[in-house]
Amino acid sequence: MISILQDKDNLIARWVCNGLGFDTAWIEDNYTIGFVENGCLLGGLIFHNYRPAADVWWTIYAESPRWCSRRVLRFIFNMAFKVLKCRRISLLVDKSNRRCLSMVKRMGFQEEGCLRAFRDNGEDAVLLGMLRDECKWIV
Repeated sequence: MISILQDKDNLIARWVCNGLGFDTAWIEDNYTIGFVENGCLLGGLIFHNYRPAADVWWTIYAESPRWCSRRVLRFIFNMAFKVLKCRRISLLVDKSNRRCLSMVKRMGFQEEGCLRAFRDNGEDAVLLGMLRDECKWIV
């Protein structure tokens, strides 16, 4: 069974950033949770750029798709839409990361645009979003 842990001291946030090759300077004052199975960190989710009652951005990194259980999905979407009371969740995915794009679209995110040459390496990033009334994971 997957355990959901609140990040302390930004250890999980740093792990997420390192996994994605991102600088960690921006992670202060964000809420991060980790997904653990048998004592092994499978993935992490950073809630950031939160605007109360409006929206939140997600940055997700995982080393295994096993983190993505129905229970975890209900938790993270309820956190955004019920606890934080957001109208939308936004995220960016590298255009070449077809596996992640497929997964977030199956979750219910909709493609909203492409940020051309957005990444440091010049790669395009796909902008995806989900509105509260589109979410099938809220209980």
